[in-house]
Amino acid sequence: MSEDTQEQTAAAGAAAPSRRTVIGWGGAGLALGAAAAGGAVALTRDGDTAVPVADSGGAVPFHGPHQAGIATAVQDRLHFASFDVKTKDRDELIQLLKDWTRAAERMTAGAEVGEGAYGGLPEAPPDDTGEALGLKPSRLTLTIGFGPSLFDGRFGLKDKRPGALVDLPKFPGDNLDPARSGGDICVQACADDPQVAVHAIRNLARIGFGKVAVRWSQLGFGKTSSTTPDAQTPRNLFGFKDGTRNIAGTETDRLAQHVWVSGKDAEGGAAWMDGGSYLVSRRIRMNVETWDRTPLAEQEDIFGRDKREGAPVGKAKEHDEPFLKAMKPDSHVRLAHPDSNHGATLLRRGYSFTDGTDGLGRLEAGLFFLAYQKDVRTGFIPVQTSLASDALNEYIQHVGSALFAIPPGVRDKDDWWGRALFS
Repeated sequence: MSEDTQEQTAAAGAAAPSRRTVIGWGGAGLALGAAAAGGAVALTRDGDTAVPVADSGGAVPFHGPHQAGIATAVQDRLHFASFDVKTKDRDELIQLLKDWTRAAERMTAGAEVGEGAYGGLPEAPPDDTGEALGLKPSRLTLTIGFGPSLFDGRFGLKDKRPGALVDLPKFPGDNLDPARSGGDICVQACADDPQVAVHAIRNLARIGFGKVAVRWSQLGFGKTSSTTPDAQTPRNLFGFKDGTRNIAGTETDRLAQHVWVSGKDAEGGAAWMDGGSYLVSRRIRMNVETWDRTPLAEQEDIFGRDKREGAPVGKAKEHDEPFLKAMKPDSHVRLAHPDSNHGATLLRRGYSFTDGTDGLGRLEAGLFFLAYQKDVRTGFIPVQTSLASDALNEYIQHVGSALFAIPPGVRDKDDWWGRALFS
Protein backbone atom coordinates (compact mmCIF):
# COMPACT_ATOMS: atom_id res chain seq x y z
CA MET A 1 0.00 0.00 0.00
CA SER A 2 1.40 3.45 -0.91
CA GLU A 3 2.15 6.05 1.74
CA ASP A 4 -0.51 8.28 0.14
CA THR A 5 -3.22 5.74 0.92
CA GLN A 6 -1.87 4.03 4.03
CA GLU A 7 -4.61 3.80 6.65
CA GLN A 8 -4.08 4.70 10.27
CA THR A 9 -5.96 3.20 13.22
CA ALA A 10 -9.20 4.81 14.31
CA ALA A 11 -9.39 6.20 17.82
CA ALA A 12 -11.88 4.53 20.10
CA GLY A 13 -15.03 6.26 21.23
CA ALA A 14 -18.38 7.23 19.84
CA ALA A 15 -17.73 10.97 19.52
CA ALA A 16 -14.81 13.11 18.47
CA PRO A 17 -13.11 14.52 21.57
CA SER A 18 -12.91 18.18 22.40
CA ARG A 19 -9.70 20.17 22.03
CA ARG A 20 -9.23 20.15 25.82
CA THR A 21 -9.62 16.37 26.02
CA VAL A 22 -6.79 15.63 23.63
CA ILE A 23 -4.29 18.12 25.03
CA GLY A 24 -2.23 15.37 26.60
CA TRP A 25 -2.33 12.97 23.67
CA GLY A 26 0.90 14.15 22.08
CA GLY A 27 1.84 14.56 18.42
CA ALA A 28 -0.45 15.72 15.69
CA GLY A 29 0.08 12.53 13.74
CA LEU A 30 -2.78 11.31 15.94
CA ALA A 31 -5.47 9.87 13.68
CA LEU A 32 -9.06 10.03 14.79
CA GLY A 33 -9.87 8.00 11.72
CA ALA A 34 -8.37 5.83 9.06
CA ALA A 35 -6.84 8.71 7.14
CA ALA A 36 -4.40 8.89 4.27
CA ALA A 37 -1.06 10.61 4.77
CA GLY A 38 -1.78 14.08 3.53
CA GLY A 39 -5.46 13.70 4.46
CA ALA A 40 -6.90 12.54 1.13
CA VAL A 41 -9.20 9.84 2.55
CA ALA A 42 -10.46 9.60 6.10
CA LEU A 43 -12.86 7.58 8.24
CA THR A 44 -13.67 7.69 11.92
CA ARG A 45 -15.93 5.73 14.27
CA ASP A 46 -19.40 6.73 15.42
CA GLY A 47 -20.24 3.89 17.77
CA ASP A 48 -19.96 0.79 15.60
CA THR A 49 -20.38 2.67 12.33
CA ALA A 50 -17.58 4.04 10.19
CA VAL A 51 -18.38 7.55 8.96
CA PRO A 52 -16.40 9.98 6.82
CA VAL A 53 -14.20 12.33 8.83
CA ALA A 54 -15.84 15.10 6.80
CA ASP A 55 -18.96 14.43 8.87
CA SER A 56 -17.29 13.72 12.20
CA GLY A 57 -15.44 16.83 13.34
CA GLY A 58 -12.38 14.62 13.70
CA ALA A 59 -8.69 15.30 13.08
CA VAL A 60 -6.69 15.08 9.86
CA PRO A 61 -3.15 13.71 10.41
CA PHE A 62 -0.50 16.41 10.28
CA HIS A 63 2.53 14.26 9.42
CA GLY A 64 3.13 12.74 6.00
CA PRO A 65 5.06 12.99 2.73
CA HIS A 66 2.81 15.84 1.53
CA GLN A 67 1.21 18.64 3.49
CA ALA A 68 -2.41 18.18 4.44
CA GLY A 69 -4.85 20.72 3.03
CA ILE A 70 -4.09 19.97 -0.62
CA ALA A 71 -5.50 16.56 -1.57
CA THR A 72 -7.48 16.50 1.69
CA ALA A 73 -11.26 16.40 1.34
CA VAL A 74 -12.11 20.11 1.13
CA GLN A 75 -13.42 21.57 4.38
CA ASP A 76 -16.23 24.10 4.66
CA ARG A 77 -14.27 27.15 5.87
CA LEU A 78 -11.04 28.96 5.14
CA HIS A 79 -8.79 31.51 6.80
CA PHE A 80 -5.83 32.29 4.55
CA ALA A 81 -3.03 34.61 5.64
CA SER A 82 0.00 36.02 3.88
CA PHE A 83 2.89 37.20 6.05
CA ASP A 84 5.84 39.52 5.52
CA VAL A 85 8.99 38.50 7.38
CA LYS A 86 10.24 41.36 9.56
CA THR A 87 13.24 39.75 11.21
CA LYS A 88 16.56 39.86 9.36
CA ASP A 89 18.00 37.02 11.41
CA ARG A 90 18.02 33.67 9.58
CA ASP A 91 18.25 31.69 12.83
CA GLU A 92 15.28 33.59 14.26
CA LEU A 93 13.21 32.75 11.17
CA ILE A 94 14.19 29.08 11.43
CA GLN A 95 13.17 29.00 15.09
CA LEU A 96 9.83 30.58 14.19
CA LEU A 97 9.17 27.87 11.60
CA LYS A 98 9.97 25.23 14.22
CA ASP A 99 7.66 26.91 16.75
CA TRP A 100 4.91 27.19 14.16
CA THR A 101 5.26 23.51 13.30
CA ARG A 102 4.91 22.42 16.91
CA ALA A 103 1.86 24.68 17.34
CA ALA A 104 0.32 23.37 14.09
CA GLU A 105 0.80 19.77 15.25
CA ARG A 106 -1.15 20.50 18.41
CA MET A 107 -3.93 22.58 16.88
CA THR A 108 -4.66 20.12 14.06
CA ALA A 109 -4.89 17.35 16.68
CA GLY A 110 -7.40 19.41 18.66
CA ALA A 111 -4.97 20.46 21.39
CA GLU A 112 -4.19 23.90 22.72
CA VAL A 113 -0.98 25.72 21.91
CA GLY A 114 1.83 25.37 24.44
CA GLU A 115 0.58 25.17 28.02
CA GLY A 116 -2.94 26.09 27.04
CA ALA A 117 -5.37 28.96 27.55
CA TYR A 118 -5.51 28.94 31.35
CA GLY A 119 -3.87 27.48 34.43
CA GLY A 120 -0.49 29.13 33.94
CA LEU A 121 1.12 32.06 35.68
CA PRO A 122 -1.52 34.75 36.30
CA GLU A 123 1.12 37.44 35.68
CA ALA A 124 1.76 36.22 32.11
CA PRO A 125 -0.51 35.94 29.07
CA PRO A 126 -1.56 32.34 28.33
CA ASP A 127 0.05 30.42 25.47
CA ASP A 128 -3.29 29.84 23.72
CA THR A 129 -5.90 32.52 23.01
CA GLY A 130 -8.71 30.17 24.09
CA GLU A 131 -11.52 30.77 21.60
CA ALA A 132 -11.37 27.15 20.38
CA LEU A 133 -11.75 25.61 23.84
CA GLY A 134 -14.37 22.88 23.80
CA LEU A 135 -14.51 22.71 20.00
CA LYS A 136 -13.72 19.60 17.99
CA PRO A 137 -10.64 19.49 15.74
CA SER A 138 -13.08 20.07 12.84
CA ARG A 139 -10.65 18.56 10.30
CA LEU A 140 -8.32 21.54 10.65
CA THR A 141 -5.42 21.53 8.21
CA LEU A 142 -2.58 24.03 8.10
CA THR A 143 -0.57 24.36 4.90
CA ILE A 144 2.47 26.62 4.60
CA GLY A 145 4.11 28.12 1.50
CA PHE A 146 7.01 30.41 0.61
CA GLY A 147 6.67 33.33 -1.79
CA PRO A 148 9.24 34.55 -4.35
CA SER A 149 10.15 37.51 -2.13
CA LEU A 150 11.55 35.20 0.56
CA PHE A 151 14.36 34.33 -1.87
CA ASP A 152 15.60 37.91 -2.29
CA GLY A 153 18.87 37.30 -0.48
CA ARG A 154 17.96 38.25 3.10
CA PHE A 155 18.29 34.69 4.36
CA GLY A 156 20.80 33.16 1.95
CA LEU A 157 18.10 31.44 -0.09
CA LYS A 158 18.62 33.09 -3.47
CA ASP A 159 20.24 29.99 -5.01
CA LYS A 160 17.40 27.80 -3.75
CA ARG A 161 14.59 29.64 -5.51
CA PRO A 162 12.89 27.07 -7.75
CA GLY A 163 12.61 27.81 -11.46
CA ALA A 164 8.86 27.29 -11.20
CA LEU A 165 8.54 30.02 -8.55
CA VAL A 166 8.26 32.68 -11.22
CA ASP A 167 6.89 36.20 -11.07
CA LEU A 168 3.40 35.82 -12.50
CA PRO A 169 2.81 37.95 -15.60
CA LYS A 170 0.14 40.63 -15.69
CA PHE A 171 -2.90 39.05 -17.31
CA PRO A 172 -5.47 41.00 -19.36
CA GLY A 173 -8.10 42.56 -17.11
CA ASP A 174 -6.04 42.31 -13.92
CA ASN A 175 -6.60 45.15 -11.45
CA LEU A 176 -4.38 43.89 -8.66
CA ASP A 177 -4.17 45.61 -5.29
CA PRO A 178 -0.59 45.33 -3.98
CA ALA A 179 -1.96 45.30 -0.43
CA ARG A 180 -3.85 42.10 -1.25
CA SER A 181 -1.07 40.43 -3.26
CA GLY A 182 2.22 38.66 -2.68
CA GLY A 183 3.90 37.91 0.63
CA ASP A 184 6.93 36.05 1.98
CA ILE A 185 5.04 33.21 3.67
CA CYS A 186 1.45 31.99 3.46
CA VAL A 187 -0.56 29.78 5.78
CA GLN A 188 -3.81 28.21 4.59
CA ALA A 189 -6.10 27.14 7.44
CA CYS A 190 -9.09 25.01 6.41
CA ALA A 191 -11.64 23.59 8.84
CA ASP A 192 -15.31 22.74 9.13
CA ASP A 193 -15.70 25.30 11.94
CA PRO A 194 -14.78 28.92 11.11
CA GLN A 195 -13.71 29.62 14.69
CA VAL A 196 -11.20 26.76 14.57
CA ALA A 197 -9.66 28.13 11.36
CA VAL A 198 -9.50 31.70 12.70
CA HIS A 199 -8.03 30.47 15.99
CA ALA A 200 -5.22 28.73 14.10
CA ILE A 201 -4.14 31.79 12.11
CA ARG A 202 -4.54 34.06 15.13
CA ASN A 203 -2.24 31.91 17.25
CA LEU A 204 0.41 31.55 14.55
CA ALA A 205 0.40 35.33 14.08
CA ARG A 206 0.72 35.75 17.84
CA ILE A 207 3.68 33.38 18.02
CA GLY A 208 5.29 35.28 15.15
CA PHE A 209 4.83 38.74 16.68
CA GLY A 210 7.91 40.87 16.00
CA LYS A 211 9.27 38.36 13.47
CA VAL A 212 6.46 38.35 10.90
CA ALA A 213 3.42 40.54 10.26
CA VAL A 214 0.21 39.75 8.42
CA ARG A 215 0.34 41.37 4.97
CA TRP A 216 -3.21 40.39 4.03
CA SER A 217 -5.72 37.70 4.87
CA GLN A 218 -8.94 36.27 3.51
CA LEU A 219 -11.87 34.45 5.10
CA GLY A 220 -13.77 32.02 2.92
CA PHE A 221 -16.94 29.95 3.12
CA GLY A 222 -18.85 27.64 0.82
CA LYS A 223 -16.10 25.64 -0.86
CA THR A 224 -16.31 26.07 -4.63
CA SER A 225 -14.38 22.93 -5.57
CA SER A 226 -14.29 19.41 -4.19
CA THR A 227 -11.57 16.75 -4.04
CA THR A 228 -14.22 14.10 -3.29
CA PRO A 229 -16.08 13.49 -6.58
CA ASP A 230 -18.62 11.16 -4.96
CA ALA A 231 -19.96 14.16 -3.05
CA GLN A 232 -22.26 16.80 -4.51
CA THR A 233 -20.36 19.36 -6.58
CA PRO A 234 -20.48 22.74 -4.82
CA ARG A 235 -21.75 25.93 -6.45
CA ASN A 236 -20.10 29.34 -6.71
CA LEU A 237 -21.84 32.67 -6.02
CA PHE A 238 -23.08 32.78 -9.62
CA GLY A 239 -25.09 29.65 -8.82
CA PHE A 240 -23.17 27.29 -11.10
CA LYS A 241 -21.48 24.05 -10.11
CA ASP A 242 -17.72 24.48 -9.93
CA GLY A 243 -14.94 21.90 -10.04
CA THR A 244 -16.77 19.08 -11.83
CA ARG A 245 -13.53 17.78 -13.32
CA ASN A 246 -11.33 18.57 -10.31
CA ILE A 247 -8.60 16.12 -9.29
CA ALA A 248 -9.81 13.81 -6.53
CA GLY A 249 -7.75 13.20 -3.42
CA THR A 250 -7.84 9.47 -4.17
CA GLU A 251 -6.48 9.80 -7.72
CA THR A 252 -2.84 9.13 -6.88
CA ASP A 253 -1.81 8.90 -10.56
CA ARG A 254 -3.31 12.29 -11.44
CA LEU A 255 -1.90 13.84 -8.29
CA ALA A 256 1.57 12.57 -9.21
CA GLN A 257 1.16 13.83 -12.78
CA HIS A 258 -0.30 17.27 -12.09
CA VAL A 259 0.21 18.26 -8.43
CA TRP A 260 3.19 16.77 -6.60
CA VAL A 261 6.73 17.86 -7.42
CA SER A 262 9.12 14.93 -7.66
CA GLY A 263 12.90 14.91 -7.35
CA LYS A 264 13.38 14.89 -11.12
CA ASP A 265 11.12 17.95 -11.45
CA ALA A 266 13.11 20.07 -8.99
CA GLU A 267 15.66 22.28 -10.71
CA GLY A 268 19.08 23.32 -9.41
CA GLY A 269 18.92 24.11 -5.73
CA ALA A 270 15.22 23.28 -5.55
CA ALA A 271 15.62 19.63 -4.52
CA TRP A 272 13.95 20.69 -1.26
CA MET A 273 10.64 20.84 -3.19
CA ASP A 274 10.49 17.04 -3.66
CA GLY A 275 6.99 16.10 -2.43
CA GLY A 276 5.77 19.69 -2.53
CA SER A 277 3.58 21.67 -4.92
CA TYR A 278 2.91 25.23 -6.11
CA LEU A 279 -0.08 27.31 -5.05
CA VAL A 280 -1.64 30.20 -6.94
CA SER A 281 -4.11 32.33 -4.98
CA ARG A 282 -6.31 34.87 -6.76
CA ARG A 283 -8.91 37.12 -5.17
CA ILE A 284 -11.62 37.44 -7.81
CA ARG A 285 -14.32 40.08 -7.38
CA MET A 286 -17.66 38.91 -8.79
CA ASN A 287 -20.11 41.57 -9.94
CA VAL A 288 -23.11 39.71 -8.62
CA GLU A 289 -25.65 42.50 -9.19
CA THR A 290 -24.87 42.62 -12.92
CA TRP A 291 -24.89 38.83 -13.14
CA ASP A 292 -28.25 38.61 -11.38
CA ARG A 293 -29.83 40.68 -14.19
CA THR A 294 -28.39 38.46 -16.94
CA PRO A 295 -30.83 36.08 -18.73
CA LEU A 296 -30.50 32.41 -17.82
CA ALA A 297 -29.72 31.31 -21.38
CA GLU A 298 -26.84 33.80 -21.54
CA GLN A 299 -25.52 32.65 -18.16
CA GLU A 300 -25.48 29.05 -19.38
CA ASP A 301 -23.76 30.02 -22.63
CA ILE A 302 -21.08 31.88 -20.67
CA PHE A 303 -20.26 28.84 -18.55
CA GLY A 304 -20.94 26.15 -21.15
CA ARG A 305 -23.06 24.17 -18.67
CA ASP A 306 -26.70 24.21 -17.66
CA LYS A 307 -27.49 25.72 -14.28
CA ARG A 308 -29.69 22.97 -12.86
CA GLU A 309 -27.68 19.81 -13.48
CA GLY A 310 -24.29 21.22 -14.44
CA ALA A 311 -24.33 19.20 -17.65
CA PRO A 312 -22.13 20.44 -20.50
CA VAL A 313 -23.81 21.81 -23.62
CA GLY A 314 -25.71 19.09 -25.45
CA LYS A 315 -25.29 16.51 -22.66
CA ALA A 316 -27.67 15.25 -19.98
CA LYS A 317 -25.51 14.73 -16.89
CA GLU A 318 -22.91 16.81 -15.08
CA HIS A 319 -20.10 14.30 -15.50
CA ASP A 320 -20.77 13.56 -19.18
CA GLU A 321 -17.69 14.25 -21.27
CA PRO A 322 -18.08 17.76 -22.75
CA PHE A 323 -18.10 18.31 -26.49
CA LEU A 324 -16.15 21.54 -26.57
CA LYS A 325 -17.00 22.50 -30.15
CA ALA A 326 -20.70 22.59 -29.19
CA MET A 327 -19.93 25.44 -26.79
CA LYS A 328 -19.45 29.05 -27.73
CA PRO A 329 -15.78 29.84 -28.43
CA ASP A 330 -15.59 32.22 -25.46
CA SER A 331 -17.38 29.95 -22.94
CA HIS A 332 -15.58 29.40 -19.68
CA VAL A 333 -15.55 25.58 -19.72
CA ARG A 334 -14.27 25.44 -23.29
CA LEU A 335 -11.39 27.85 -22.64
CA ALA A 336 -10.40 26.34 -19.28
CA HIS A 337 -10.61 22.68 -20.34
CA PRO A 338 -7.32 20.72 -20.42
CA ASP A 339 -7.93 19.87 -24.08
CA SER A 340 -7.74 23.60 -24.84
CA ASN A 341 -4.54 24.03 -22.84
CA HIS A 342 -2.24 21.17 -23.88
CA GLY A 343 -3.45 19.06 -20.96
CA ALA A 344 -2.86 21.68 -18.23
CA THR A 345 -4.73 20.50 -15.12
CA LEU A 346 -5.07 22.20 -11.74
CA LEU A 347 -6.27 20.97 -8.34
CA ARG A 348 -8.62 23.69 -7.12
CA ARG A 349 -9.62 24.41 -3.51
CA GLY A 350 -11.38 27.77 -3.89
CA TYR A 351 -13.87 29.41 -1.51
CA SER A 352 -16.55 32.05 -1.82
CA PHE A 353 -16.23 35.25 0.17
CA THR A 354 -18.32 38.27 1.11
CA ASP A 355 -16.63 41.26 2.74
CA GLY A 356 -19.52 43.64 3.31
CA THR A 357 -20.28 46.27 0.68
CA ASP A 358 -18.12 48.53 -1.46
CA GLY A 359 -19.67 51.82 -0.36
CA LEU A 360 -21.94 51.96 -3.41
CA GLY A 361 -24.42 49.42 -2.11
CA ARG A 362 -22.85 46.54 -4.01
CA LEU A 363 -21.73 43.34 -2.34
CA GLU A 364 -17.96 42.98 -1.99
CA ALA A 365 -18.20 39.32 -2.95
CA GLY A 366 -16.43 36.79 -5.07
CA LEU A 367 -14.20 33.78 -5.33
CA PHE A 368 -10.94 33.25 -3.49
CA PHE A 369 -9.33 30.98 -6.07
CA LEU A 370 -6.74 28.47 -4.83
CA ALA A 371 -5.05 26.11 -7.28
CA TYR A 372 -2.27 23.60 -6.67
CA GLN A 373 -0.07 22.27 -9.44
CA LYS A 374 3.34 20.80 -10.23
CA ASP A 375 4.51 23.81 -12.26
CA VAL A 376 2.68 27.10 -12.88
CA ARG A 377 4.49 27.50 -16.21
CA THR A 378 2.60 24.52 -17.58
CA GLY A 379 -0.43 24.90 -15.29
CA PHE A 380 -1.97 28.17 -14.19
CA ILE A 381 -0.18 30.54 -16.58
CA PRO A 382 -1.33 28.92 -19.86
CA VAL A 383 -4.85 28.40 -18.51
CA GLN A 384 -5.19 32.00 -17.33
CA THR A 385 -3.74 33.24 -20.62
CA SER A 386 -6.34 31.20 -22.48
CA LEU A 387 -9.08 32.77 -20.34
CA ALA A 388 -8.23 36.25 -21.63
CA SER A 389 -11.17 35.96 -24.05
CA ASP A 390 -13.52 34.36 -21.51
CA ALA A 391 -17.05 35.78 -21.70
CA LEU A 392 -17.11 35.55 -17.90
CA ASN A 393 -14.61 38.41 -17.70
CA GLU A 394 -17.48 40.88 -18.14
CA TYR A 395 -18.68 39.86 -14.67
CA ILE A 396 -15.44 39.29 -12.74
CA GLN A 397 -12.14 41.01 -12.02
CA HIS A 398 -8.95 39.66 -10.48
CA VAL A 399 -7.98 42.07 -7.67
CA GLY A 400 -5.41 40.07 -5.68
CA SER A 401 -2.73 37.56 -6.62
CA ALA A 402 0.08 35.51 -5.08
CA LEU A 403 2.24 32.49 -5.83
CA PHE A 404 3.84 30.24 -3.23
CA ALA A 405 6.13 27.21 -3.25
CA ILE A 406 4.53 24.61 -0.98
CA PRO A 407 7.22 22.44 0.65
CA PRO A 408 6.71 18.73 1.32
CA GLY A 409 5.01 17.48 4.44
CA VAL A 410 6.44 17.24 7.95
CA ARG A 411 7.55 13.63 8.25
CA ASP A 412 7.66 13.19 12.03
CA LYS A 413 7.91 14.99 15.36
CA ASP A 414 11.55 15.90 14.70
CA ASP A 415 10.84 17.47 11.32
CA TRP A 416 9.59 21.04 10.75
CA TRP A 417 8.13 23.25 8.04
CA GLY A 418 10.81 24.20 5.52
CA ARG A 419 13.63 22.12 7.07
CA ALA A 420 14.98 20.98 3.69
CA LEU A 421 14.98 24.56 2.39
CA PHE A 422 17.11 25.86 5.27
CA SER A 423 19.43 22.82 5.49
